[in-house]
Amino acid sequence: MAKESMKARERKRERMVAQYADKRAALKAAGDYDALQKLPKNSSKVRMHNRCKLTGRPRGYMRHFGISRVTFREMAVAGLIPGVTKASW
Repeated sequence: MAKESMKARERKRERMVAQYADKRAALKAAGDYDALQKLPKNSSKVRMHNRCKLTGRPRGYMRHFGISRVTFREMAVAGLIPGVTKASW
């Protein structure tokens, strides 16, 4: 599990990106890069990183499900993800 501070930091970035999205788009369209520089760094979408919604793991992230590969496997074997079964042949 990731530290709570890391998960909180990522949630904060998500909020800031949503808050400043319109303002950033308007400044980019106008070409006002000086004003764009003065916005908070964490309001840039590039600084966000995909993390597992349950554990906060930063690697092995599966976009379709929003969780890490480890969590996905545990949930799939337990039958918690509809339509997903362990393959056997």
